[in-house]
Amino acid sequence: MPLPVSQPREELHCRRIELQGYRRVDGLYDIEAHLIDTRRHPLVLDGGKSLEPGEALHDMSIRLVVDEELHVLDIVAVTDAAPFDICPEAVSTLQSIKGLQIGPGWTKAIRERLSGPGGCTHLKELLGPLATVAIQSLFQVRRSAPEPLDANGRPRKIDSCFAYASDRELVLHKWPRFYDGPGNGSSSRSE
Repeated sequence: MPLPVSQPREELHCRRIELQGYRRVDGLYDIEAHLIDTRRHPLVLDGGKSLEPGEALHDMSIRLVVDEELHVLDIVAVTDAAPFDICPEAVSTLQSIKGLQIGPGWTKAIRERLSGPGGCTHLKELLGPLATVAIQSLFQVRRSAPEPLDANGRPRKIDSCFAYASDRELVLHKWPRFYDGPGNGSSSRSE
């Protein structure tokens, strides 16, 4: 269902992000993101650079190379358009995430390595959705792996999002022992 019709308006900024996951012939996986920012009106940036309507303010791409366990084996990034001449140099900062594993702690590790002057805000922001696409791309491959459990033997997926809340029907169906919803006299939540 589309959003309801809004008041008459004028577009000021457009950000397009495209994300894709690929299986490679060598058994690894490429997870790619491409971001383009454009404006409808001319723009003069700090430093005096001018952009014409429709000209890219940002045009950036990232490729993560991951294995089936979602370890980042390689990362390649390019900045084809940016507000400042020095911006393309920031792609080198992404090398600091090689060796990380996509999963719990990913966002914190990215912030620690790439925040402030340690990285490019726009490239860093793409790493969250890239992680999600990696997980989705390898869903079938990883589905046959054992369910990750916490120290109490409870599936980590429980309470990881709205649908997997411990009091929802999905948990009742998949892991009835850990269901905390109506009709369950006991609670399996860790206090």
